[in-house]
Amino acid sequence: MKIYTKETCGMLLYRPFEEREEVAAVRAILQDVRARGDDALFEYERKFDNAALDAGTLRVSEEEFAAAYAAVDRALLESLKKAIANVLSYHMRAGRKDCLREENGVLTGYVVRPVRSAGIYVPAGTAPLSSSVLMAVLPARAAGVKRIAVATPAKGGTVHPLTLVAAKECGAHEVYKMGGAQAVGAFAYGTKSVNKVDVIAGPGNIYVTLAKKEVYGQVGIDMLAGPSEIVIVADEYADADCVAADVLSQAEHDVLARAIVIVTGEEKAKEISACTEKRLQSLPRREIALQSIERNGGIIVVNDTAEAVELCNAIAPEHLELYTRDCNELLSSITAAGAVFLGAYTPEPVGDYFAGPSHILPTGGSAKFFSVLNEDVFTRKMSVIRYSKEAIVRDADDVAALARSEGLEAHALAALSRTKEENK
Repeated sequence: MKIYTKETCGMLLYRPFEEREEVAAVRAILQDVRARGDDALFEYERKFDNAALDAGTLRVSEEEFAAAYAAVDRALLESLKKAIANVLSYHMRAGRKDCLREENGVLTGYVVRPVRSAGIYVPAGTAPLSSSVLMAVLPARAAGVKRIAVATPAKGGTVHPLTLVAAKECGAHEVYKMGGAQAVGAFAYGTKSVNKVDVIAGPGNIYVTLAKKEVYGQVGIDMLAGPSEIVIVADEYADADCVAADVLSQAEHDVLARAIVIVTGEEKAKEISACTEKRLQSLPRREIALQSIERNGGIIVVNDTAEAVELCNAIAPEHLELYTRDCNELLSSITAAGAVFLGAYTPEPVGDYFAGPSHILPTGGSAKFFSVLNEDVFTRKMSVIRYSKEAIVRDADDVAALARSEGLEAHALAALSRTKEENK
C-alpha cells in the first residue's frame, strides 16, 4: 500500500456521490416500468439477468423455498440462525416509544407508527450477499412493518439458496426474482405482480442507488450508499498483520472499495504495508483487492491520534476501526462514521455478519448526515396536540396575532372562534 503524509493525502479524503452517466439509462428504465408495469419488468429481467419470468414465476414459491433449504448445509444454517437472533435482538431493544406530555392544559408530543410496507433490495452481483437480508429485513421486522417484500436478482432465473433461506428465517413475507433499477421501479410504482411499498431499503450497485435517488419522494429510502469503505486508525499497539487482514476484508468487495489506514508512526506504516502485500498474494479475490488498494487505498502517517481523529471526521467513513490503546477515549471525539469498531478484537466482519447492528451504512462521506440502517427507517413520528378549553382561551390571542402578522386572517379567526361564549 502507498504511504502518505497528512499533507499529501488529499486525494484519499473525499469521495462524494456525484452525477453519473448511468442516470439517463436509469431514468429510462424507471419510466418504462412506471408506464408498462410487468411487461417492462419481465423484459429487463430477460435482458439483464437472463431470467425468463412471468406473473406466475416472478415471486418465489414455497417449492423453491423448500429446495433452497435442502441445498443449504445444516451447520451453515445454524450459524445463520445465531446471527439472526443477534441482529433481531439488537434492533428490538431500541423500542418504539411514544412521547406525550400534558402541561397547562396542552398535550403535545409524538406517537411512533411503522410504515405499512417495505421493499428490501438484496444484491447478488460479484457475490451473493445473503447477510444483507438480515441487515435490512430484521430492522423492518423490529419496527413492526406488516408487509416486508424482498427483491433480489435471479441470474438465469435462480436465486442463491442461502438468500432464500435467510429471507424465510428472517420473516420476509414476499420474495421477488428481480434486480437493478427495474426492481426499484416495481417497488416504487407498483405493477400488476408487485404491490407498491412505502420505503425501499438495502444496498445495491450504481443502478440501484441511482434508481433509489430518482424515486425518492414517491417512496422513502434509507440512504444513497456507494462502494464499501473502511478507515483503520492504528498506533504502536496495533498488530500490523491484523490491520492488513482488515484492509483486505474491505478491498476484496469491489475494485471501487476504499481501504485507508491512518497510523501514528512511519515504521508501523511500513510494517502494515508489507503485511498487506504478503496477505494479498494468497487471497482468492486477489485481483479485485489489488485494484481496490491501488486505485483507492493508502496509509496516512500522522503525528498522534488527535490528528487521526481529525482526518476520520473529515472522511466520515462507512466503517471505522479504532485499533489503538486509547480507543474507548477516542470514541467521544468521533462525530461522523457509519459504524465504529473498538479495539484489537473487533474486526469489521463481526459487524457484517453477526454482532447485531446493521451492516448497511452510509458511504462516501454521507455519514455526516445519514445514519446506519435501523428500525427508525421503517417508522414515522406523528406529532400530537390537544388543547383544553382553558388553554385555547389563554393562547388564542397570541396565535391570532402571529397569524395576522403573516396576513392569514382565517388562521386567526379559527383560533379566536374557540373563545366565543357559545364554545365555552
